[in-house]
Amino acid sequence: MTATIDHFVGGERAGPSGNRFGDVFDPSTGAVQARVPLASESEVDAAVAAARSAFPEWAATAPPARARVLFRFQMLLRDHLDELARIVSSEHGKTLDDARGSVTRGIEVVEFACGIPQLLKGEHNEGVASGIDSYSFRQPLGVCVGITPFNFPAMVPMWMFPVAIACGNTFVLKPSERDPSAAVRIAELAVEAGLPPGVLNVVHGDREAVDALIAHPDVAAVSFVGSTPIAERVYRAAARAGKRVQALGGAKNHLVVMPDADLDQTVEALMGSAYGSAGERCMAVSVAVAVGDEVADALVDRLAPRVRDLRIGSFREPEAEMGPLVTGAHRDRVQGYVDTGVEEGANLVVDGRGVGPSDGGDGAGEGSDGNGNGNGGFFVGGSLFDRVRPEMSIYTDEIFGPVLSLVRAESYEEALTLVNDHEYGNGAAIFTRDGDTARDFTTRAKIGMIGVNVPIPVPSAFHSFGGWKRSLFGDHYMHGPEGVRFYTRLKTITQRWPTGMREQADFSIPTHR
Repeated sequence: MTATIDHFVGGERAGPSGNRFGDVFDPSTGAVQARVPLASESEVDAAVAAARSAFPEWAATAPPARARVLFRFQMLLRDHLDELARIVSSEHGKTLDDARGSVTRGIEVVEFACGIPQLLKGEHNEGVASGIDSYSFRQPLGVCVGITPFNFPAMVPMWMFPVAIACGNTFVLKPSERDPSAAVRIAELAVEAGLPPGVLNVVHGDREAVDALIAHPDVAAVSFVGSTPIAERVYRAAARAGKRVQALGGAKNHLVVMPDADLDQTVEALMGSAYGSAGERCMAVSVAVAVGDEVADALVDRLAPRVRDLRIGSFREPEAEMGPLVTGAHRDRVQGYVDTGVEEGANLVVDGRGVGPSDGGDGAGEGSDGNGNGNGGFFVGGSLFDRVRPEMSIYTDEIFGPVLSLVRAESYEEALTLVNDHEYGNGAAIFTRDGDTARDFTTRAKIGMIGVNVPIPVPSAFHSFGGWKRSLFGDHYMHGPEGVRFYTRLKTITQRWPTGMREQADFSIPTHR
C-alpha cells in the first residue's frame, strides 16, 4: 500500500481527515512513492487554530529563550543533514550534493535567527523635548503563513519560519504538494529542539488550502515563493484580506559576458548555474548575453561539448551532475519550449529532448515507455540555443528547466538594455576583468541581486533575498534584516513622568521645544 504523508499540527503528526489526495513521485523512476493529503478548509482551520493558541505564550517568551531553541534546532538539522538531503532528492530528483547544499543554506538562516536578541534591539532617545523621552521596539505580528515551491522543499521554508518564530510569531507552512516530506521532518526536529507545540505547523494542499490560508481572519502575514502569475494573485488576494504579504515570483536571469572575461571561468559558471538542479532554480542563469560575435562563437564552441557530456542520472548515482525534472508534466513543458524555440528560428546547438540517464543508452532510460512511467523517470537533457532574439518565448518566459539561451549583443550598452528591459528583475551577473564596467553594471542594472564574476548571487543569510520588477510583490525581501522587519511591526513610545509642575493644555501640535 502506498504510504500517506501526514500533516503536522500542534506539535505532532496529524492524519488527514479529508478524502482528496495527490501523488508524490520518485522523479528518477516515475513511480508513485506516496500520496499527500490535499487539505480541506477545516484542516486549514485546525492548523491556524493551533498556531493562534500557541502565539500568546510564545510571543511572551524572552528572545534569548527563543534563541536557545533555535541553537538546538540548527544542531539537530546538521546532525540530520544527510537524512534531509535524501528526503529532498527522493521527491524532487536533484542530486544529493545539490540537496545537501540547499539544506545547508537553510540552516544558515536558522543560524542568523539565533541572533534575534541583538536583531530586535530598538532605539532610544533621551530628552526629545523638555522632560520627554522616546523609544521604539519591534513586536511580533501573530500567525504567519508560508507557501513554498517544489524546487527547494527544505531551504525556502527555512528562509521563512526561523526568522518568523525567532521574532515571536507562530507559523503555518504549506509546502509544495509535489515534495512535502522534508517540511514535516523539519517540523519534528524543531519540536525535538524544544519548540512548543503549535508554534510551527505544516498543512499540505493545493489551491484550496492556499486560498483558505490567505483568507483566514486569524492569519496576519503571508510569505510566498513561486511563479509570477501565482505570486501576483497571492499578493493581491492577501493584501485585499488585510494581510502583510511578500510574494516572490519568477525570473529570467542574465549573465553578461564581456570581451575581457575569463572564458574558462565563465564556461564553468554557466554550466553550473544553467544546468545545476536541472535548471529548476529561480536564480538559475537561463540567458547568456555575449558582447561581440567573437565572444559568442567562443562560448558556443566551449559550451556545446560540455552540455552534450552532462552526466544525467538518479540521485542514487554518485557521479550524476543533473537529475530528472520533478514531474512528467513539467518535463513535457520544458521540452515544449525547446520545440517552440526551434519553430521561432533560434539555432538549437544541443538538443536535450528525449535524453535520459547517461547510462541508459537510448535516451529514455531503461524500462521507460517514453512518458516518464515505469523505471524511466522524468529525465531531459541540457539544451543550448544560439542566436536567440528578445521577442522569442524562450527568451521572454521562465522555462524553469535546463535550457540556456545565448543572445548576441554588439555592445555593453545593448547588453545592459536587454537586462533592464526584461519584465523580471530577480538576478543578473556580469563576467569581466574591468572594474569600471562592473561598477557601472551594479549601479545601473535594474535587478535585485547582482553578481560580479559570481553566476548565482544568492545573498548570505545575514543579507536579504529578493528581486525587482515582476520578480517581487511587496516591500520586504526574505531573511536577513528585511526578514526581521517583515515579521515584526514597529511601536514607538513617547513618555514623560510627572515632575510636580502643572502645565496648561496645549491645543497646537506638539513640537520639540
